[in-house]
Amino acid sequence: TCGSGSLLLKVADEAPHGITIYGQEKDNATWALSRMNMILHGNEIADIRKGDTITSPQLLNGPQLRTFDYAVANPPFSVKSWSNGLENDYGRFEFGRPPEKNGDYAFLLHTLKSLKSTGKAAVILPHGVLFRGNAEATIRKSLIKHGYIKGTIGLPPNLFYGTGIPACIVVLDKENAHGRSGILMIDASTGFMKDGRKNRLRSQDIHKIVDVFNKQTELEHYSRMVPTSEIADPKNDHNLNI
Repeated sequence: TCGSGSLLLKVADEAPHGITIYGQEKDNATWALSRMNMILHGNEIADIRKGDTITSPQLLNGPQLRTFDYAVANPPFSVKSWSNGLENDYGRFEFGRPPEKNGDYAFLLHTLKSLKSTGKAAVILPHGVLFRGNAEATIRKSLIKHGYIKGTIGLPPNLFYGTGIPACIVVLDKENAHGRSGILMIDASTGFMKDGRKNRLRSQDIHKIVDVFNKQTELEHYSRMVPTSEIADPKNDHNLNI
């Protein structure tokens, strides 16, 4: 769901030793825009495929999904038709099948399956993925038990075009997942500036999030390393609501 490719280009700019870009986008016009964007920004060798990431993934290694060191995604929120035409799940739903009327976990599980054994990812999703029940709760419980979720970052509302609902970043990390004994939860929902009708993260807000996450710092009313045992306690029942 790489859209016009701006998120991929931002990541490439941050990579200290260079990075190869791969992406997929199902909308034809947006895919063309992404290809053009790559050329304009000196990334003409970027491999941007066309097609629906969930029902027809194009980045494959034989019959399997191709795997990567890093993945970033800002997929469409709560897509109702995510499974239309889905024939091969490529082993993505081993932890449970996302509900038919909500594709949020389909994108998260696709991203997880697309990571190498030490791979890391950041996925922007609606806050509901942290606490919704039923099928999503089953998947979330498995992800927590396997140690794949390194952190959650709650963002301010009204940041993204097309939706005013608050979103979060779920950070996945397969490296040392089995040894993970907690999840760093960051509440960054109050650090922003008004920009017309939208809210925007200032550079100091972004630096604070990155600094706290990288150093795994605990700040009162902002961040806390929550032990997995507390998350799994029956009174919390694997709810990650910040």
